[in-house]
Amino acid sequence: MPGEILRIQQPRHHKAKVCIWADLEISHVESLMAANGPEEIKRILSDLFKLTDYHDNLASAILLDLYFYTVQFALDHNFDKEQLSAFFSIVKKTHEVCSETPFGNVEQCYEYFKELVLCHAVKRPPWSVNQFSPHQVKLITDYVLNTYFRHMKLYKYVFTPMVRLDLSMSYLGMPPTPPPSQVAEDEKPDDLLEETEQEDMEQVGGEEENAEEEPPQDEESPAHQELRQLITSQLNGEIEKLRSSLNEQIHLNDEALQQKLTLVDGGASGGKSSRNSSKSRKK
Repeated sequence: MPGEILRIQQPRHHKAKVCIWADLEISHVESLMAANGPEEIKRILSDLFKLTDYHDNLASAILLDLYFYTVQFALDHNFDKEQLSAFFSIVKKTHEVCSETPFGNVEQCYEYFKELVLCHAVKRPPWSVNQFSPHQVKLITDYVLNTYFRHMKLYKYVFTPMVRLDLSMSYLGMPPTPPPSQVAEDEKPDDLLEETEQEDMEQVGGEEENAEEEPPQDEESPAHQELRQLITSQLNGEIEKLRSSLNEQIHLNDEALQQKLTLVDGGASGGKSSRNSSKSRKK
């Protein structure tokens, strides 16, 4: 119904069970094993699962490829009839769980896939049967991980609807926001563009006039002027004190340096006179 809000399925846990002959019956498996090539296998699968429009429908073509390569993998590894049917149903049911919700459910899908494989690898009737050997379990797990789960987001993109969130908020004590006005049917887009440009020009002109008409800033009050003068005089006095102290320190340093130079010169002249007197005595 138009206007009806569809309920979107949330990710959930699924209970696995034995699925031999669930999707492919023994007659279907025999037909697939007796097929003469890939085209005939695709024809059988498209007839069984109503994917005959795969030439025009991309979703049907993608799903048919998934089914075809699943059957081809089972044939390449010499699966028997029961194993082919079980493996096909494992992949098909995993895909159904993946595509039932547009939200992320990779953990739920992988847990469901592992439980399905275990249901066909452990002899514990009636809950599970020993259909696959440990080596076949490893082959199946590696194949599904490297093909389906590696491209799971692509499958989800194709087979799940796009979710869009429309958020509306209401505040207590405030009137609701009116909906935006709709454009009249007879109003042309060119007229709307001209009106929009004219409104923008008027808005810019109004802003310029407001900028020109801004009153000058108020002058400082006498109290502020007096405070500024007091701070300036105080700072000037401190600067003069620092300057005089620095000059005095420089003068003291100069005097000390001069005294040291005088002592050095006096010591040098005394040493020369003593050497001259010692030479005269030797003569």
